[in-house]
Amino acid sequence: MAGSVSAAVAHEGHAPKANAEQLNAEAPFISENAAAMETMMAGMDNKPTGDIDRDFVAMMSAHHQGAIDMAVTMLKYGHNEQLKRMAQEIIVEQQQEIAAMRLAIGDPLPPSVASPTQTPLATKP
Repeated sequence: MAGSVSAAVAHEGHAPKANAEQLNAEAPFISENAAAMETMMAGMDNKPTGDIDRDFVAMMSAHHQGAIDMAVTMLKYGHNEQLKRMAQEIIVEQQQEIAAMRLAIGDPLPPSVASPTQTPLATKP
């Protein structure tokens, strides 16, 4: 029975209680973060192909993309500037690691896209 105690109950009294308004304001963050987690977990649940290297890259790419997606959500909804800078670093580092893994197995890189904190450069006609 002790194992069925939820984390929220186990930590009751250790964190300030959120009021309904705070919970409503946080709902979009919670929803988008949960979607990122679900996508990441589904992406990591690949059947083995017989190629350990490719299987590793497939699972780790999904894991790293999950970190990117969660960091983007933090940038969108977070308020702490230090955490937002860390989220930006996570995005860059995880993109670089995905690229390095793909190159290591001979896969082409995906097309470049603007980071979530950049605006795309205007193209001249």
